[in-house]
Amino acid sequence: MPFGSFKAVLEDAKKNGYAVGQFNINNLEFTQAIVEVANEEGAPVILGASEGAIKYMGLEYTAAMAKVAAETSRVPIILHLDHGGSFNMVMKCIRAGWTSIMIDGSHYPFEENLTLTKKVVEACHAIGVDVEGELGRIGGVEDDLTVDAREASLVRPEEAKQFVEATGVDALAPAIGSAHGHYIGKPNLAFDRLAAVRDITGVPLVLHGGTGIPDEDIRQAISLGVCKINVNTENQSAFTDTIRAVFDKDKNVYDPRKYLGPGREAIKEAVRTKIRLFGSAGRY
Repeated sequence: MPFGSFKAVLEDAKKNGYAVGQFNINNLEFTQAIVEVANEEGAPVILGASEGAIKYMGLEYTAAMAKVAAETSRVPIILHLDHGGSFNMVMKCIRAGWTSIMIDGSHYPFEENLTLTKKVVEACHAIGVDVEGELGRIGGVEDDLTVDAREASLVRPEEAKQFVEATGVDALAPAIGSAHGHYIGKPNLAFDRLAAVRDITGVPLVLHGGTGIPDEDIRQAISLGVCKINVNTENQSAFTDTIRAVFDKDKNVYDPRKYLGPGREAIKEAVRTKIRLFGSAGRY
């Protein structure tokens, strides 16, 4: 089938109380693993491609892999720019075939973030491309933040309302204390802020830094309006750990298929676990 609709799958998740997984792609094996499991589980998935991954794989190769994945899939597959940093990058991805965009202006002051996001939304909506925005700062490692710094980085519900209304984003990633990469210690998510943002904006919400957040916190976040959860580090670790184990067992292995294949299987099982946790299995 053609690429799925970002907005449609998130609205369905919002209506029915589950979350769609965004699983980042880093090479062919990641793409294959994610899409194979999505079809086995009957779950829509979002293929996230960061600027770094796009630079590594090539813009055209990334788009082509995702296009083939969607065309051979029986469930909705969406190609999503993850943490797009500029209007120029957004335009490059749209021209290459992306059907949804995350524009990340969270490192700018509020007004600059709003202005950039609004510009991206206007350009994207004119050609039927959906947009995710981000508000507040999502850190690298949660435990590196002091209490004051943490509070400063969290989303402010009143700003979220203004941001959503002014920009027209289709989904919002509010900073509630999650972090990219591996956590040191237990994540401390601001569920009160999440609930307030849900109530005041009404749009599907996104949780970044899904690796390492306890299952009970994931379920609570979904119950409070999170409709999309981003996962990358966990899949990268599963892939790399499995390849290391292959080499540890037999240092004479040289055929890439002998270690990339097991690595791909490890990604599949990691993705399957998340799909079932998010409640998106069996939706299609």
